[in-house]
Amino acid sequence: MSQAQNNEFINFIWKNAEILRGPYKKEEYQEVVLPLCVLRRFDCLLEPSKEQVVEKAKTIKHDAILNKITGYDFNNTSKFDFQTLLKDPDNIAANLRNYIQGFSANIRIIFERFEFDKQIEKMDEHNLLYNVMQLFAGIDLSINRVSNIQMGYIFEEFIRRFSENAEAGDHYTPREVIKLMVNLILNEDQSELMQEGKIVQIGDFACGTGGMLSEATRFIQELNPNTQVEVFGQEFNPKSYAIACADLLIKGQNAGHIAFGNSLTDSDGHKGLQVRYALMNPPFGVDWKHYGESIIEEHEEKGKNGRYGAGLPRTSDGSLLFLQHMVSKMKRDEKGSRMAIIFNGSPLFTGDAGSGESEIRRWIIEEDLLEGIVALPDQLFYNTGIATYIWILSNRKNDDLRKGTVRKGKIQLVDATSFYAKMRKSLGNKRNEITETQIAEISRIYGEFKENGHSKIFDLKDFGYNKITIERPLQLNFMISPSRIENLYNETAFAKLYDEEAYMELVRKKDKKTADVKKLKAWEEGKVLQNNIIEILNNNVSEKLYKNREDFLNALKPLFKNISEVKTGLWKAIYMGLSERDETADICKDNKGKMEADATIRDTEIVPIEENIYEYFNREVIPHVPDAWIDESKTKIGYDIPFTRHFYKYDQLEGTAVLKQNIIELEESIQELLKKVLL
Repeated sequence: MSQAQNNEFINFIWKNAEILRGPYKKEEYQEVVLPLCVLRRFDCLLEPSKEQVVEKAKTIKHDAILNKITGYDFNNTSKFDFQTLLKDPDNIAANLRNYIQGFSANIRIIFERFEFDKQIEKMDEHNLLYNVMQLFAGIDLSINRVSNIQMGYIFEEFIRRFSENAEAGDHYTPREVIKLMVNLILNEDQSELMQEGKIVQIGDFACGTGGMLSEATRFIQELNPNTQVEVFGQEFNPKSYAIACADLLIKGQNAGHIAFGNSLTDSDGHKGLQVRYALMNPPFGVDWKHYGESIIEEHEEKGKNGRYGAGLPRTSDGSLLFLQHMVSKMKRDEKGSRMAIIFNGSPLFTGDAGSGESEIRRWIIEEDLLEGIVALPDQLFYNTGIATYIWILSNRKNDDLRKGTVRKGKIQLVDATSFYAKMRKSLGNKRNEITETQIAEISRIYGEFKENGHSKIFDLKDFGYNKITIERPLQLNFMISPSRIENLYNETAFAKLYDEEAYMELVRKKDKKTADVKKLKAWEEGKVLQNNIIEILNNNVSEKLYKNREDFLNALKPLFKNISEVKTGLWKAIYMGLSERDETADICKDNKGKMEADATIRDTEIVPIEENIYEYFNREVIPHVPDAWIDESKTKIGYDIPFTRHFYKYDQLEGTAVLKQNIIELEESIQELLKKVLL
């Protein structure tokens, strides 16, 4: 079958799928078309050996023996096939279920994940099942008619078309983006991949429908058809998992290495696996809180010996968990691994110094695992227009000039945001595409490893910084005055003694529990204590202003000598409520004579990691606030990648003369329009 015939077949199915309209929305057609495309292909493949398998199965039902007869990794022992199903229209639903149950377990699980039984019931209920089965029965998908490679193209095209209507959170990766990713991680290894007898392992541990694995396999086998490519994947979505498995089986490949489940948890389907290459496009901004127990446990118990030793990101975005998981699959031999993963902008900079995100970036940069990042054009994906980036990872960066470009200790940033062509027709949010020529150009820029308008090269430490905390002394004056007494209600320890709104709500509550009664009593006692404190202060109002805290406390303490309930926290709330900031007041010191810091004017500074923090401090801070100091106990190391800043281009503003001329021309244009209106 030629490419034209492929397209003719695809368009034929696409057009005739309209018979589903009504009970099915257009975006739901895939629930029927994809499973039946798979089922019909398998039906055609098994047709030559059908009678022999059914006969053999009467005495032996061992898959290995039956598979030997079929010549494939699956078999079907049911008496039905597509043609016999059509001979009994009244029982077609029951017979179709019987036919599917006749497949070997590896095929049955695919249709279970497809939840195809629901579609059988739905089509049967709406009198569509017979017509749909008749449509697919009329298509010849035998191996003589359609090769495995051609069938793969057909199935992938269906996946692509249906994915254009996928849900917003399900970011199907456009084919050109996958090609670019494959180029970036495989281009350097082309000579090695062309060696005879080569076995290559590729992984995608959030594989969706398997598109990345397919494209990487195609790239390698176009270089060397004799290369044996082994693909490993994992997928959490049942239907995407089913499609990925079906895609491999349709191409005559082994689907046994596609695991079902959440790869981030203890459901990792490939524990201990290491692959030479990996590609991933994990979901953006996925909340991992609801399944995070095992992740947190692995982080705390295994540390660096587990997958998440570098740190845990905030639960609202698990992107950097996927990154750590992927790195755990790197080979640790001399050749190491090369990997690529797609992220939105968040993993570049989200998280302050010391946060989980920053610590993960710190780890991957300090371990020299980050080779480069390529910024992609926006509006590339079908269901999101956000900016996206390809991170390229390697644990075997070259450090020998004789072997090629030296990337050891370096990180390359490539701005490819301008490499796109506008599509003639938008597909959802996808309005741009990267052409073959542009893929080649981006790959060339990355491969050359030279600085230019689109490429910049950095040392590892260029992305690190020290976040230092700048403290200034606490200086307060004190006075017992009506306005300052009122301030006590703004102090937490004093205010929480009595919450009038909560108290009245609890009073109105009908069925009070023992705890409620105790809480009411505590608030009532708190109200009495508040009143006592306020009364004492009101009786001692004075215009005397104290500029030394110790002097004031010595005057204040005797007033409360008879109130034992005034403990440390409440005591501090009282004298802080009576204070105001005053730069002319004495500096407050602790009981060791050390200056206390004023938290309200605390500040932080970001210092490049290679710069001495005290040189920076003396140059940038002391001239403005001579009494400041650095609290070294609060200094934290952080890493971020401010990609946009490094490629920012300043656009020169137009001069006043040009602006004036533009205004004059605009006024003249308005006058001309007014004349036309008035005439």
